[in-house]
Amino acid sequence: MRVRLSKSNVSFSVGPDQSLLDAALGASLNLPHSCKGGNCGSCRARLLKGEIHYPNGQPLGLSEAEAAEGFVLLCQACARTDVSIETFEITTPELALIKRLPARIERAQRLSHDVMGLYLRLPAAETFHFEAGQYIDIMLSGGRRRSFSIASPPHDSRLLELHVRRSPGGEFSAPLFDADMHSALLTVEGPLGQFVYRPGAAPMLLIGGGTGLAPLIGILRHVIETGIERDMSIYWGVRSERDLYAHAMLEELVARTAARGRAHGGGADGRGARLRYVPVLSEPAPDWQGLRGFVHEAVLRNIDDLEQYDVYAAGPPAMIEAVRREFGRRGVAPSRIFFDSFDYAPDTLERQRRSAATKS
Repeated sequence: MRVRLSKSNVSFSVGPDQSLLDAALGASLNLPHSCKGGNCGSCRARLLKGEIHYPNGQPLGLSEAEAAEGFVLLCQACARTDVSIETFEITTPELALIKRLPARIERAQRLSHDVMGLYLRLPAAETFHFEAGQYIDIMLSGGRRRSFSIASPPHDSRLLELHVRRSPGGEFSAPLFDADMHSALLTVEGPLGQFVYRPGAAPMLLIGGGTGLAPLIGILRHVIETGIERDMSIYWGVRSERDLYAHAMLEELVARTAARGRAHGGGADGRGARLRYVPVLSEPAPDWQGLRGFVHEAVLRNIDDLEQYDVYAAGPPAMIEAVRREFGRRGVAPSRIFFDSFDYAPDTLERQRRSAATKS
């Protein structure tokens, strides 16, 4: 079967049990998407012709009204016939080109009890262009893949930095924590995703949940280290103090921007990026002196004039949904909310469901 993109008349093949998004990515077409789990709605497209079905049922990220208007979610939809769809298509060459490359694990460094910093070296003879905030897929056996955001900025791409959270029994994360994988050879595919830094003059509000911090660090470093002049505030939400695996790194970035500002005149008139960092704990110890609760709620309590910000949010689907809903109610235009929804891969979710059913 064939899928045709109406705006460009580009087409690609799709298997009977393959999602339209997976088929597009397999054809090196980086169509809009984020969570790949049917929750965030980023891959929404209009079905112009043909029939699709959802093997896992109607996705949560598509309302009944949207479905009635002919919209589908590419990450969940499978084709029954040849189809034609209308979707936003990436035209920038650097965003559109997807490569599959070998990558060697240069270093694996424990950042916390359940997060590993993974540093991958790509072949010296290959160029790998990506935008701050994008991600790569690590290919596993049987065509399965795991997605990880790039925490390093594009100008420092000698090693790609990833933040890997341990998933109990995870096909990739468990061996990474339990065995010595130094120098292991992986296959990666990317760059992927449209959660990228957008140039502008407005202040930036970055909101991260857990390892959703990774792409935000890539964006922060891009702004700071290339000399872009932006005001930035980052709120990072985790459960407890021990989960603040990048606390020292973020404090160092704050100190660096403050020192640079003083060197160029000091105060608010200093040139370059200006950064504020606010950690938020949802399950803090009694002696925690910082902000408490869900990270998006902390932002809503702390910032009155949200409509002035460009908002970058990365983290669990529930957090992303809350940011889009509540910030919209506070006057932030949808076009100024950029988001990356982190979710488990479908096969991981199925394994967790089976495990929970066995224990119950």
